[in-house]
Amino acid sequence: MSDWAPIAKEYDPLKAGSIDGTDEEPHDRAIWRAMLARYVPNKGVTGDPHLTLFVARLNLQTTEEKLKEVFSRYGDIRKIRLVRDLVTGFSKGYAFIEYKEERALMKAHRDANRLIIDQHEIFVDFELERTLKGWIPRRLGGGFGGKKESGQLRFGGRDRPFRKPINLPNMKNDFYGEGSAEKRNWSREGSRDWRTRDRDHDRSRDKRWPERERSWTWGESERDSKEERSRGRERKDRDRKDRDRDRSRERDTKKQRDDDKHR
Repeated sequence: MSDWAPIAKEYDPLKAGSIDGTDEEPHDRAIWRAMLARYVPNKGVTGDPHLTLFVARLNLQTTEEKLKEVFSRYGDIRKIRLVRDLVTGFSKGYAFIEYKEERALMKAHRDANRLIIDQHEIFVDFELERTLKGWIPRRLGGGFGGKKESGQLRFGGRDRPFRKPINLPNMKNDFYGEGSAEKRNWSREGSRDWRTRDRDHDRSRDKRWPERERSWTWGESERDSKEERSRGRERKDRDRKDRDRDRSRERDTKKQRDDDKHR
């Protein structure tokens, strides 16, 4: 645990597929594919890899001129390579930017990540293809990051760093009786047979039974009192309605008498 780090110092597809880098078996086929891959970095790529940034999640309409305008504010740029499809010539949404000085590289790496360019939040990291040992690209099942919907998240990079493993006590040995001989060899005084255990269980159940009866009796009495109060309210409502109806009849009778007198 002393050598744990949130960012991978060497690319291991099996560890990259684990949220804390502790998996011992691959959980998807892409990890198997990455473990079996023999990737060789593109020798046709030129420039200093230690002065190059990887810029991803670009708007497909973003051009080299736009990237130069944004990233030149951090320092002098030596070269910008916007990766395009060989057939269509359209942008693939990522680029590589090489700076002349390491100070400019570090400043862009710190400040340009999650910057908004052409309505897209970009992702900025160091170039890993030529700098990280054992690197396997995403198309071969490796890489870093990924989307939850794909079920193929990769950890250990800037986008999704490793989470620190939780140290839990190892209870397996004692649970299966694989601990020390002292723990395995119980004394006769400390062990109990099934009859004794069942008898104790019956006793405890007999003790709990009166408590349950009391709780049920209390519940029934409370329910009866609620029903009695409800019936009392209903009687009061009926009495009030009867009184109102009698008063209305009296008023109507009196009014009829007054009308007869005036006639």
